[in-house]
Amino acid sequence: MTDTNAADDVVTPLSAQWFERPTSLEPPVIVTGVFDVLHVGHVRFLRAIAERGLPLVVGIESDERVRAWKGPGRPVNPAEERAETIAALGCVSGAFTIEGPPSVADWAAYAELLRPFAPAALAFTAGDRYTQAKILGADALGARAWELPFTPGRSTTAALGRLATSL
Repeated sequence: MTDTNAADDVVTPLSAQWFERPTSLEPPVIVTGVFDVLHVGHVRFLRAIAERGLPLVVGIESDERVRAWKGPGRPVNPAEERAETIAALGCVSGAFTIEGPPSVADWAAYAELLRPFAPAALAFTAGDRYTQAKILGADALGARAWELPFTPGRSTTAALGRLATSL
């Protein structure tokens, strides 16, 4: 019998399923998220990243992962449609879905998922509850961490709340 420790445990890794690959060979800025119901906060955030001049690649969390984190009513739109919608934006160079068990959500797993992209930066909004993890992931990848402004009152949760009260 051999001893094992947590470092020896094998964790099912995350994987990327491309919706649309970027055509640029330049290292991209990567954003990951749900992007369930597209709203002006998403557009402003993504446009602000693209204005910095690097290709923008967006990772969309799978339906299984979103459901585990946000509850049975989410996502509203399937991952493939969310990826298609995001990829259609002029400021986005490519989109992929993030597949894997919902329990695998630490910065090290994301860093390994994103390593083949050799990103120039990881971008996130101010106030993101995963800010520290994203900074650690960027550091592990030798990438910059870009924190951009959040558009107050503009989130998918807020939009769904407004819709529910108007029905």
